Amino acid sequence: MTTRSKSTARVFDDLRLVGRQIYYEQLSFWLNPIAAVFTVGFSVVFLVLLGATGGKSHVGFLGGIPVIQYYVAGFMAYGVMATCFNNVGVSLVVRREMGLLKRIRLSPLPPWVMLAGVTGSALVISVAQVLLLLLIGKLGYGVTGPYNVTALVIAIFVGVICFTALGVATSTLIPNQEAAGPVVSIVFFVLLFLSGLWYPLQPGSALARISGYLPFRRLITATFAPFDTRRGVSGWAWHDIIVMAVWGAAAVIVSVRRWRWAPHRT
Repeated sequence: MTTRSKSTARVFDDLRLVGRQIYYEQLSFWLNPIAAVFTVGFSVVFLVLLGATGGKSHVGFLGGIPVIQYYVAGFMAYGVMATCFNNVGVSLVVRREMGLLKRIRLSPLPPWVMLAGVTGSALVISVAQVLLLLLIGKLGYGVTGPYNVTALVIAIFVGVICFTALGVATSTLIPNQEAAGPVVSIVFFVLLFLSGLWYPLQPGSALARISGYLPFRRLITATFAPFDTRRGVSGWAWHDIIVMAVWGAAAVIVSVRRWRWAPHRT
């Protein structure tokens, strides 16, 4: 067997390992039905409630588009952030403090395969939520778009990578599993509130400028761009995507420097 053939075979072996790890991560997720329902169902419930109360109103500074058009895109971003930031951050703390990460470290499974499996599983769940919200928006509220499917796919993919990295980085800062849920939830919902999910932020406002430094705001606007009906507005939010990529790279650096396989000892 030539060197090239060996390299190709090694790549296929690695892909099979990652695929199998994603499968096991999915089994672990869906075999906990309460957590799965809350993860997938929150974005749907919020969309239905906001659509029922204010879905027929319009946003003047966004060209008079129906607010439900904004909410469908916004809660797509919410689903990605909740899955990749909240779930990944909390679950890694729990695994570390229960000694599961230490066992994986001592097993033949390469560490990068485990992290790739976590990321791949988060991507699968995020895509499922995006498709479900898009279906509800089109059938239930007559939402139009996305007008640029490729731009939406890229925004979701970069968002998954960015917020998974942020979830991993956050897990390294939390000392124990009892603190994981409260810390992650408080940080998540405060930053989400400031980023304009519940109400569109007018461009140029003080809150829009402040939240513009946050990846939460960037994912919401990048996801909304392909749904924007204003004439002459591009579906590509490159600036938002670049900011998310920078945040993701910074999170990777923090994760590498602070990562622990063993539980914290008090």
